[in-house]
Amino acid sequence: MALSSSFQERLEQMESTRNQRLSLLQAEKELQTSKSKMLASKLVNIRSMEQRCLVLVHKIAFQNFKILALKSEIESLDAKYDAYSQIFRVLKSEAFSENVDKFVKESRIQVKELRNRVNELNSIFIKLQENNGRDDKIATFAVKENLDTSLASNYQLRSQLQKELDNVLVIRNQEGRKLELKRMERLFR
Repeated sequence: MALSSSFQERLEQMESTRNQRLSLLQAEKELQTSKSKMLASKLVNIRSMEQRCLVLVHKIAFQNFKILALKSEIESLDAKYDAYSQIFRVLKSEAFSENVDKFVKESRIQVKELRNRVNELNSIFIKLQENNGRDDKIATFAVKENLDTSLASNYQLRSQLQKELDNVLVIRNQEGRKLELKRMERLFR
């Protein structure tokens, strides 16, 4: 019986060890289950964050696309502005040139008319001098004064027209220089 009691004890001890091990295994199993649930929860959170990141990346890409589209539109508008500015400058220059040419032609016509008038008056004056003995000296003097007045007026008008022509040519040269400077600036941009 002694054998059976020690055997019994040994069985009880083994049973107790087995129960302890089962208990430990059960606790380990619960711990693993808890860790699995926690990992699953963290995985869900990570996937949720990844989804939010993807949405943000999509929004950033869309904003970048909009920015590029706006930059392209700005460049297009700048190019149109430059083209229209050039057209405006050319038209303005052409109109100015036409006005200068018209003024020069009119001035030349007036100068020619004045020369013709001076020549005509000189011719009359010479004829009057030739007919000095026959004509009345008072009439000759009056014609001479009229001629002098007309000549002085003609010279004044000629001087004024020459000054205006010089001013127009100076302005034209300045406009030409400005256009040339603007062209050079555009080339070096």
